Amino acid sequence: METTKSHIALLASPGMGHLIPVLELAKHLVSHQSFKVTVFVVATDHASLTNTHLLQSPAESGDLLDIVLLPFIDVSDIGGPSVSFIATIVTTVLRSMPFLRSEISKMEFRPTALVVDLFGTDALEIADEYNMLKFVFIASNAWFLAVMLCTPEIDRKEIDEHVKNRKPLHIPGCKPIKFEHNLDVFFMDTNDPFYQGYVEAINKMSLTDGILVNTWDELEPTTLKALRETKKVPIYPIGPLVRPIEKSVFGNEIIAWLDKQPKQSVIYVSFGSGGTLSAQQVKELAWGLELSQQRFVWVLRPPTENDAAGTFLALGNGSDATLDYLPDGFPARTQDRGLLVPMWAPQVEVLSHPSIGGFLTHCGWNSTMESIVNGVPMIAWPLYAEQKMNASMLTEDIGASLRVMAVESDAAVGREKISSVVRKILVDRQGRNIRSRIKELKDNAANALAKGGSSYNSMSQVANICIQHLKTKASGA
Repeated sequence: METTKSHIALLASPGMGHLIPVLELAKHLVSHQSFKVTVFVVATDHASLTNTHLLQSPAESGDLLDIVLLPFIDVSDIGGPSVSFIATIVTTVLRSMPFLRSEISKMEFRPTALVVDLFGTDALEIADEYNMLKFVFIASNAWFLAVMLCTPEIDRKEIDEHVKNRKPLHIPGCKPIKFEHNLDVFFMDTNDPFYQGYVEAINKMSLTDGILVNTWDELEPTTLKALRETKKVPIYPIGPLVRPIEKSVFGNEIIAWLDKQPKQSVIYVSFGSGGTLSAQQVKELAWGLELSQQRFVWVLRPPTENDAAGTFLALGNGSDATLDYLPDGFPARTQDRGLLVPMWAPQVEVLSHPSIGGFLTHCGWNSTMESIVNGVPMIAWPLYAEQKMNASMLTEDIGASLRVMAVESDAAVGREKISSVVRKILVDRQGRNIRSRIKELKDNAANALAKGGSSYNSMSQVANICIQHLKTKASGA
């Protein structure tokens, strides 16, 4: 095999929100840099994953992209249903390390660099064993990254003030974190093994050759400037990386329904691959959509109580066609202007459709990027992880969304509020500035990725580092 071409290995941790951006990074490295790329996938749901097209290398990648599904890991011994999805991810990735090491050791042409996400930092030791460059890919924004990198250095008294007295937590050079935007890690005891593992992962990130972030300079200039000035680790904003539109989807019944609707008249409602609502909240959302009198496409999942990330580790491509958790008569009353979609929809294709005029979203960063790239204004409804931070950025800083609720509220959002905000984003004058702003961001994002753009140049820097490392290894230095 040719050994003059850089070979990049990527490790994707469990969850669609982790896998999809890693696959897009891999395809980007192939199409823009002509690198050989191998993606190692850690998954908790092998059966469902192998039934999707995600593990199939695109035809245009030729033999440059390999996707390897690592063996199934049984984590049933770590607890029952009460165990958090974060604990499941961490344990699954850690127990996959021997399989990753074995796969890499068998390679005739070993990787030049290893790229991991936040949950894969234990794999960086394998990179050291084989003299590989080490990178971390954060499939979120620079503000979230800044908070992570600063966590080990923040005085515990300041964190206690933040948690107990609800004081803003100051991050050097960045926007402070309000209590209502908080991350779960700040509520952990410092002796908690997961807190210690979190800090250890951050320390490992700081010793890598760089951190790739799914954002771009023009979107977060202040935060990225602050990160670079700390000089802890090189930062490479390379976004927005989103899944491209698949033309094969356009025979889909959802797209066919959208084809019949007026331009920018439909609100798309989806809480991502993992988000779920309570039974009461599902009913209020249904009533709110009905009261708004606006067209909608709603991706539905059965309600769960006290678990906003109830389906994060499941692919959710199945069907729950009963819909018996909706208000009586709702499907019939709204059938002329609404489409109910059980479990899953081709989101990029939906957001790119000209009839879509707004996106009610959980503010996962993948969904946020897909909405911006397609110029769709958002209604922010954060559920878990860093989504409250994302919602704050979108509404207060970027001006790309309205907020359906105060993020500090745990109460169900009422139907009147939902109806009002849907009308604002689609038809009322109050949403006009947001609709205008999102078009600017769409152009801004495209410019960042174009040749000579900020993200294009960042990716080129990473590629050059890999090429130079390969040359150095080849010369025996």
